[in-house]
Amino acid sequence: MPRTRRAPLPDLATVLRTGPFHLALRTALTARGLALHRVQEHLAQRGVHVGVTSLSYWQQGRRRPERAESLRAVRVLEDVLDLPAHSLTRLLGPRTRPAGSAADTGADAAVPTRPYRDLIAPASAVDELLAELPGPRDTGLHTVVHLERIRIGAERGLLRRDSQHAVRAHRDGIDRYLAIYQGDPGCDVRRVAVRAEENCRPGRVRRDQASRIVIAELLLDRRLRTGETHLLGYGFDDAPSPTPSNEYVRGFNAGAGQYVLQVTFHPAALPVRCHRFTSSAPGAAPYASEELTLDGHHCVHLVASGLAPCLLGIRWDWD
Repeated sequence: MPRTRRAPLPDLATVLRTGPFHLALRTALTARGLALHRVQEHLAQRGVHVGVTSLSYWQQGRRRPERAESLRAVRVLEDVLDLPAHSLTRLLGPRTRPAGSAADTGADAAVPTRPYRDLIAPASAVDELLAELPGPRDTGLHTVVHLERIRIGAERGLLRRDSQHAVRAHRDGIDRYLAIYQGDPGCDVRRVAVRAEENCRPGRVRRDQASRIVIAELLLDRRLRTGETHLLGYGFDDAPSPTPSNEYVRGFNAGAGQYVLQVTFHPAALPVRCHRFTSSAPGAAPYASEELTLDGHHCVHLVASGLAPCLLGIRWDWD
């Protein structure tokens, strides 16, 4: 009988960007030519003790590192395998546990989040707007799947943003989602329209012209229990800016399962270059970047999965 050929592993740089975690780990191990027992020895030399069986399960996708010691091991693995910092840990995304586990009984920590102020500048403006919306700063939701479409007009400005967003609650009683908008320099946020279109309705909206930030409550049509999911559709109609737009950035304050971003350009206003990027904070240098190519419909897109808290977006040049 003919031998079954194994599918080739993907390019390491690509799978470190797209995930999933187990495939990225397996690809890195193969690229470095390290057997699992050698990896175990390298970890032990750095004071981290993980069994070969656990390493094997991680690379097969049969288990995920979740305990504090396991997460520390993943960080050390990045060094052992000569990988960029955070390249494996970010693929783990939010911590998830089945119903009835320690997380459900309050014995474990909630899904890790970063404050919104870490992802939007100026941070003081974010704090002031959130102070006008009483309630927990962590809305208790993280992204399962988010499909976002951005439209650029003939004058090179942002016209419209549309989102189809599936979220999961990580505590009981969640009944709202905070949608945050930041316009391009010079835009009039008083003219930005918030659209609550599917399975939600508009709540309070707060605006700050100086920082070009709008924060809108989207009220869900039911209260979610821990682990429940909800699909909502919403968007913003942008206020044109006097200067051309050159990027769109999405901030993730909690981990995300999968995110898809599509930018569509008017046929009369096509960029000469586009690339995706990932960074840790506003103004920080990207720690990952890749050039994108316009398709026949004048669109570019990115797909990302297993995201840790970060900034992710697409930039473009007009000349």
